[in-house]
Amino acid sequence: MRQLQGMDASFVALETRNSPMHIGSILIYNPETAPGGFVRFKDILSFMESRMQLSRTMRQRLVRVPFDLDYPYWIEDPDFDLEYHVRHVALPKPGDWRQLCIQAARIFARPLDLTRPPWEFTVVEGLDNIPGVAKGSYAMVTKVHHAAIDGMSGIDLMEALHTLMPDAPPPSEPDNWQPESVPSPASLIAKSWLNAVANPVRQLEVAAKAMPGLARAVKGLATKDFALHGEMIAPRTRFNQVISTSRVVEGRSVPLSDIKAIRQSVEGAKVNDVFLTIIGGAMRKYLEAKDDLPDKTLTAMAPISVRGKDEKGDMGNQVAAMIAPLGTHIADPIDRLEYVFSQTTNSKAMTDALGARNMTEMSKVSPALFMALAAQAYTRLGLANRVALPFTTVVTNVPGPPVPIYSAGARLESMMGLLCLTDGLGLGHVVQSYVKEATIAFTACRNLLPDPEFYAQCIEESFHELREAAAKVQEPRVPQAKPVKQPKSAAKPAKSAAKPAAKAKTTPIKKPATKKPATKSRKVAKK
Repeated sequence: MRQLQGMDASFVALETRNSPMHIGSILIYNPETAPGGFVRFKDILSFMESRMQLSRTMRQRLVRVPFDLDYPYWIEDPDFDLEYHVRHVALPKPGDWRQLCIQAARIFARPLDLTRPPWEFTVVEGLDNIPGVAKGSYAMVTKVHHAAIDGMSGIDLMEALHTLMPDAPPPSEPDNWQPESVPSPASLIAKSWLNAVANPVRQLEVAAKAMPGLARAVKGLATKDFALHGEMIAPRTRFNQVISTSRVVEGRSVPLSDIKAIRQSVEGAKVNDVFLTIIGGAMRKYLEAKDDLPDKTLTAMAPISVRGKDEKGDMGNQVAAMIAPLGTHIADPIDRLEYVFSQTTNSKAMTDALGARNMTEMSKVSPALFMALAAQAYTRLGLANRVALPFTTVVTNVPGPPVPIYSAGARLESMMGLLCLTDGLGLGHVVQSYVKEATIAFTACRNLLPDPEFYAQCIEESFHELREAAAKVQEPRVPQAKPVKQPKSAAKPAKSAAKPAAKAKTTPIKKPATKKPATKSRKVAKK
């Protein structure tokens, strides 16, 4: 029996009917590499069963302490049933990409049963009308509670359920798993009392470790290594309200080679800066079309993994975060990239000074009862409509495998990340790479973003504009030492310029041409 850490416990405390706190993905598989070129549902079950020992997540369930007096515990589920966690559905005709996204959104909106291991995989057949997807292909919609994994440990789970070769044999190590009995409420309350006595000592230890980081932060502010400024606090938007139970999901994929070429237009810029710039441009386009774009830049919370090599495969979250202004007040794409780079450089310097690891350690000593009460009050009192978060959205970057991988012999063709939402955060993005492409996907509350196809089109148009602008740059720009001020081109354009795009429909995008590669819809799998 292992106790959750502070950040993991916060995701359990935040769990509500409107805010199920799980993350996941839409995976598309081509069975042409499997024996006989076909994969049955029972083949998928057998494959997963043979690899259970490679993941600690699969067979552990939560046990909550009565009255939330302490953090919950993980135990090995004595009633584990694989067929409960792996489901099987089919799309209705015609089985197109939009229907797959709708089905995935409905599945993803349903909370997990936290009296069982907190994960579900749903196999979806009937992908008969998705351009670029081979006949017979199937999708898998995955859900895993955020208390169990972060982005990096989610990749470890992917590795456990995939192989590098389609005909790879089962793992050679034996499965020595043993179930555990559920602890009694009395024993859990007794443990919570002991932890409450020891917690002040742990708080002092964490505070002592944090002092050098605070000293570095004060020194950094004094020497102007980084700056605190108003652009790091986001204005309120339509996405920062109480959310509903309904979800929408969509996404677009782009060639990684294009992203790497774009970053060369600004000296020192990183791949992640390019993705933030694309998302900033997309949010600008979307809110312009709604006549709802603030004059001040929107911001993103960007998680940073602090998971060490010796923690590979561990359950739970080992992440800190930084605030990244998105430059939505800047019209010119290259000016926006330069601005985003300068701002992320500033935020990274601040995070490095404080110590990203210290930020995660501080969350581990927060009193569990206060955490639970605060989470419930925030939701029940509808504080998201009155108290704004310091960021507009979330953008998490998850590196995927650089080579093709296989499940039950079927080749994984594409992957699209899904994200949990909470009150005050009605739109989240996942950037996920796989082989030679990267997907920019989003999860949103359907009430706050009712037209996901239009927002996906905004992402696509933002990428095209940035790529074309970068191609015209003769020499890389050298960013200014200080944050870039709003250029004259940032003036808000007339509404008529953005209105026609509001009704644009998503269409299948063909394989990129040699001279002018285009983004491809998440409809595209193996060419």
